[in-house]
Amino acid sequence: MTDRLAAGDTAPDFTLPDQDGVEHALADLRGKKVIVYFYPAASTPGCTTEACDFRDNMSSLQAAGYEVLGVSKDDLPALKEFQHEQALTFPLLSDPDLVVHKAYGAWGEKNNYGKIVTGTIRSTIVVDEDGTVQLPLYNVKATGHVASLRKKLGLV
Repeated sequence: MTDRLAAGDTAPDFTLPDQDGVEHALADLRGKKVIVYFYPAASTPGCTTEACDFRDNMSSLQAAGYEVLGVSKDDLPALKEFQHEQALTFPLLSDPDLVVHKAYGAWGEKNNYGKIVTGTIRSTIVVDEDGTVQLPLYNVKATGHVASLRKKLGLV
């Protein structure tokens, strides 16, 4: 079982490339609130639902001071296609070696349609301005997740 982050933990720093090959470092976002969400695979139904939900709520999240970073194990061409197809307006980061997934507790055993498999655990970690985990959410549902997240963050 992968260790999960808890509120109050220091968020593990990372630097990953986005769909355009631009490096994004969590440390560069100090002073901002960051929503780091992990999803299993670009252009799959659940992940598309979740990504579009973030896209559709981006202006209100940004107005509340949040940056959004999507993280998957997909390669850059798959991320670029996903971003283009869905008109996504936030960085999609590539973590093919799963280093960041594991550091954030977003990789491990999960129940997939009744079978135990190892893979990406759909997770959302909210990091505060100081780089501290504010709200760790694991095994989230793709549908309705952003509305639930907004409620937990007091943005409703």
